[in-house]
Formats: sequence, structure tokens, C-alpha cells
Amino acid sequence: MCGIFGTINNHPVDTEQLKKAMYHRGPDAQNGYSYEQVFFFHFRLSIVDIEGGIQPMHYKKWTIIWNGEIYNHRALREKYALNCKTNSDTETILQLYELMGSAMLKEMDGMFAMAILDKESGEIFLARDRAGKKPLYYLKEGRKWAFSSELNALKTAFPLKPNYANIGDFLRLGYFYSACTPYENVHELSAGTFILIDKSGKEVVREKWWSIADRYSERIAMPFEEALSSVDQFLQEAVKRRMLSSDLEVGCFLSGGIDSGLTTALASSCVNRLKTFTVSFDGTYDEAPLAKQVAEKYGTDHHEIKISFDRLEQDIEGILLQHGEPFMDASAIPSYYVGKAAKEYVTVVLNGDGADELFGGYRRYVPFSKYDFFKSSSLIRGMAKIAHTCLPTSHQKMNWYNYAYRLADLARQNGLSTYLSSTYDLYSGIEDKAFHELPQLNGFGSYFDSVNESSLSGLSKMMLLDFDGLLFGDLLVKMDIATMANSLEGRSPFLCKELLNFVPTLPDSYKIKGNTTKYLLRRLAENYLPQDLIHQPKRGFEIPLNNWVNGRLSEQIEDRLFSNNRLYANWLKPEFVSDLYSKKLHFPEERRAKILYQLFCLEIWGDAQ
Repeated sequence: MCGIFGTINNHPVDTEQLKKAMYHRGPDAQNGYSYEQVFFFHFRLSIVDIEGGIQPMHYKKWTIIWNGEIYNHRALREKYALNCKTNSDTETILQLYELMGSAMLKEMDGMFAMAILDKESGEIFLARDRAGKKPLYYLKEGRKWAFSSELNALKTAFPLKPNYANIGDFLRLGYFYSACTPYENVHELSAGTFILIDKSGKEVVREKWWSIADRYSERIAMPFEEALSSVDQFLQEAVKRRMLSSDLEVGCFLSGGIDSGLTTALASSCVNRLKTFTVSFDGTYDEAPLAKQVAEKYGTDHHEIKISFDRLEQDIEGILLQHGEPFMDASAIPSYYVGKAAKEYVTVVLNGDGADELFGGYRRYVPFSKYDFFKSSSLIRGMAKIAHTCLPTSHQKMNWYNYAYRLADLARQNGLSTYLSSTYDLYSGIEDKAFHELPQLNGFGSYFDSVNESSLSGLSKMMLLDFDGLLFGDLLVKMDIATMANSLEGRSPFLCKELLNFVPTLPDSYKIKGNTTKYLLRRLAENYLPQDLIHQPKRGFEIPLNNWVNGRLSEQIEDRLFSNNRLYANWLKPEFVSDLYSKKLHFPEERRAKILYQLFCLEIWGDAQ
């Protein structure tokens, strides 16, 4: 796990400033390399082959810098009879690239963002893993390029200008979709994509080498018990690879849910005594008792970590600015504190990222398993609109009335608005009141249309959109920053290549059955976990955001939102924000808090530009 930075045909970079920007990603070593028009710089967090895995690594005519891990690299060495001199997966990549070029990507089970220079041809190969777990941003101006693991590093090295269209889309969507960033001429390399650039800086090839949409279109007929057995086998192998592919001890986050519980159960068989970590926060649901049952069942070295938000006012701006972009997911705050606490014990930790998007873990998936709300009839929309108008506003998140209220809100929408309403529904129904001009979400909107026009079921459409949108643009970004800001590596067994290729092909009924979410995983959990855990609802971090907005953060929020140089005023009507803040609008408390927090995050980023 590391950080990378590079340029092609660009001006010299102040490496000392670069080190300050990305030192946290690689505190163990920082090394640069220049060859003709190309400059590489690598920040190393040493985990695999600590002595032999130094980067940039050179092999014949190739030089590589990369960020990530290839968990099956030893098996690939054996499969292709590679003659490597080190134990590093970096050398495995170089020899595979010599052997098969970009085709090697499909062989790899791992997370990666890489750059390979061919010194003979002058070509540079940039590539990213299937899910986009490891970040890769690039700046392109004519034939000049720069790329980096973090936006803040690019901003340190080059003058960047805000991209107002993309920021407007962020306000409506809740995250930056796919290649979009908040800067002009700066893009994110999409998941499962590679680029080949020639020595003049011309883009020669751009290819989507893997897409989960392709997997959803290849449905297979398989008996449930066979599918259950296959998932069990794939997950066992994924956990084993991620446990053993490290020269350092690997721990595991353990909550009261089945994802981390399954991961812990399987990981405990790989080591003598697995370190597990459960966290709890003041004023939120305490998962520690459920997690303790799993820890006792598998005899782990268990740590219950109590996290307070005593320093929230002092820390929050620094935490938010680490993302390099406006970032509104409030669970980034506890995620950062969890990463900081876990780093005191281990450098590598397993998590459950991706399980919900693959197996159907969100409660909002249940109605889509019954009906394709993206294509509701005008009759259903009309009836739902009447019902939604008559129902009192819901102010509670975790109850059935709120579920019914949101279902009525969902059914009255149409097309893209349906998806927005089911995820970050911050401005649903108040678009005219809030915006000067509604952001059109051209990039995400086009993708939504292509998905909606497909023959997929409503549930598959929803899960596909969440995987390519929410997981990529929000959840993986959050976990990467929360871990790497603390020089901690997070590994995600549910994002192994076997599960990514297999699970989307399974029938919807294996994911949602009746009102039961994540049905197949719950059945698998019966073989491994205490009964109390198996039917627990999806929770995640329960953030007391409303209390923060109205309490300890209220002064900072007010200062930002009513300053003289308000960035949000480019898109939102100031009188709307003022009325929202002063509670003149009849609005659900949680939704009000999310909007104010989103704008607060935007203003913090804007003031740093």
C-alpha cells in the first residue's frame, strides 16, 4: 500500500512539497526516478517483501510505480513459470506485463493503481483495479500529463481551477461520479480502465478492461445450494489470500453485522490469534455485545475501542480537507478516528466493503426486488404523489413509518429522480426552491439512461448503479482516505475478482428474498456466526449528525454558510439556505442536517483553494 505521483512532458516538481502532501501514504520510503520526459515518484508503506519491494522498480526495459496489493501473485508466478528474484508482487507485475501486456489485469486478484514506463518505446501504461479501490487521478493539458493517488498532491504541484459544472453535480448527486473531479482538466481514471500514452503525450488507447455491467448481463441458472457453496469457497480463498499476502500482522474490523463477522470467522483460521477491533461512539447504537459473541466464538485477540468526538471541532476541517474534494458523507469522521485507533495495533486490516452492493444489503433494495420503480406507470406515480402529500413528514430514520414515507416518495418519482430519491435524496421535491438552475448530471444521467434502457430487473439496475456510483464515488473514497491518512492498509475480501465476476450473475432472489436483504450471505452466516447476528439490520456508522449541526458544529457551520464569499451561492439560492438554517422551512430534521453539512463541507474545500 503506497502512494504514487508522476508527470509526462511537464515542468519539474518540488519534491519536498510533494512529500508533505503525501507522506502519510508512504512513511517508510520516498523515491523518485526521471527518464527523458517522464518523472515518477513513489511513497511506500512497506507490507510485502519489505527489503525487496522498493519502488520505483526496474526490470529490463520497464519501470513501475504502483499502489496496492496483488493477493494471488504467488499463484500467478507458478501458473506462468515466472523467474522472480524477489518475493514482491511488484516484480510479478513487471514480468506478467512483459509476458502478456494489459491482458495480465484480468489475471490479478487485488487492488491497484499503477504506472509502467517502457523505456524503449517511451509509452506509459496507467491502470486501475476492477472496483476502483485504489485511487488514480490525472491532470491532462494538451500533451502534458500528471497523475497521482491524491488530488491534494496534484494541487500542490500545479495551479488548479474549480470545475463549476462538476461541483454543481456533486451538490445534487452527493459525490463525484466516475471520472469527474472538482477541478478543470483533472479526471479520475475510471474503475477497471487502462490508458496507454505514447512518448509525445498522446493518448493511444483507453480501454474498459472490466465492467460489472457485463457481469449483470451474463445471468446463469444455478441451484441455490450450489451458489451458496461457490460463494463460501470464493470468500474463504479471498480472505486467506488477504491474510497471508503480508509480512506484517493483519487484523480485522469486527462490527455486529454479518459481513465483518464472516470475514472474522474465515480470517481466524489463517492465524493463531486474530486481532479484531470493535468501535463504539457516544450516543450511538453499541455493536460491541454482538461483536464480542463472534470474538469469543473464534478466540480472537479482541479490542473494544471507545471513540469520542471530543476533538471534533478542532479536527473536522483537517479530516475533510484530506479528501482533496468536497466530501459530504459524515461517516468519514468516525471512519478516520477508527483508522487512527486501529493503527496503534496493526498496519493492515480487513473490512467488509462491497458486500452490500454485491449481495443486496440495503433496505431500499427490497421494493426494487418487487417492482421496477424506474419505469413506474403514471397511475402509480399519481397515487403515490397523493399519498406522499397526505403523510406527515418523517423525522425518524430507523422505523417502518419512515420506510413507508420514503417508499411513497420513491414511487411518485420518475426515471433519474427515482434513483436520486432512493439514495441521496437531499433536494428531491424542492429543486425549484433550492437551485438557481438545476444541475443536469450529464455524466451520471447518461449512464443512468443506458442502465434504465437495459433489460435488467429493477433490483439489478439499482445495485449496478450503486456499485458504479455510490461505492466508487463515496464509500471506497472514504475508506481509502480514512485508512491511508493514518498509514493503514484496508483490504476488502468481498471485492475479490471471483466474487465480482460471479455474484452479479446470480438470480435476484438469491440476494433479496421476501423482505430479507442479503439473503445468500445470511444463509452462509448460519454456518459461521452466532444466531443473534444473522438477522441484524444494516446499520453502518450511526452518526449523530443532527446533534452536531445544531450543537458543537453550529458555530462553524454558521460562519461558513453566511460568509461574504459563499461558494454554494453559485448554485443554491441564499434565501433557501437561510430559511433552512433558521428552520423556517417545514423539513425533516435529518435531511436538513445533511444539506447544511454538505454545504459546510463545500465551503471548507472552497476556502482552501
